[in-house]
Amino acid sequence: MRISTRILAAASVAAMSLFAGAAMADGEKYVIGTDSTYPPFEYVDASGQFLGFDMDIARALCAEMKADCTIVSSDWDGIIPALQAKKFDMIISSMSITPERSKLVDFTNKYYNTPPAIAVPKDSTVTDVAGLKGKTIGAQTSTTHANYAEKHLPDTELKLYPTADEYKLDIANGRVDAVIDDIVVLSQWVKSDAGACCKILTPLPVDKEINGVGAGIAVRKGDDALREKLNKAIAAIRTSGEYKKIQDKYFDFDVYGE
Repeated sequence: MRISTRILAAASVAAMSLFAGAAMADGEKYVIGTDSTYPPFEYVDASGQFLGFDMDIARALCAEMKADCTIVSSDWDGIIPALQAKKFDMIISSMSITPERSKLVDFTNKYYNTPPAIAVPKDSTVTDVAGLKGKTIGAQTSTTHANYAEKHLPDTELKLYPTADEYKLDIANGRVDAVIDDIVVLSQWVKSDAGACCKILTPLPVDKEINGVGAGIAVRKGDDALREKLNKAIAAIRTSGEYKKIQDKYFDFDVYGE
């Protein structure tokens, strides 16, 4: 899962999409911020519809809360400042729960938890992490994965990209030797035509200080009422089976984790 730990840029909010939950019981309306460049968790199709695991979870949570919700797209680097500036009420965008991030926002309980991984070209001579010494690794900027590489792969050259799509393009064209990201994102990608260039080298051990304890929904500091509503909704969709229904649409394993 993804996380920014150095959030300084201003928000860029665009591409709005409206969806309704169940009929509103008490007039609740929420705006959800997401960086829609991170399949299979969040992305936009040709018609402008927000799709992906996180987006289906968002719809299920809004239906459970009997709220009407609007999704807006935000650049990843500016997503926390945009939340703080009240551009939206929550962030649902594969954001990991970490101590550093928790100084800036409040989090719900996790709604999924997956480890990072490394991918390399299929013809790479690298067979393990030690073989990455002196190699160039691509990662999305301001993410746990970039921070992980800085800490645990100090003998590599880290090249940062604004979006995951850009590092994928560079490894496919031989401009980097490896990339680091969430294992689900990389696994889905290498199975696709676009990712036919590459393979998973290895999953990586989780560093809880960097990777956190799972992906959560971020709300503004002190917004306890919304945080608790979301926690109850997360528990409810897991109990009802709606969570598993959504999960099974995208994955053939349990993404909730331990």
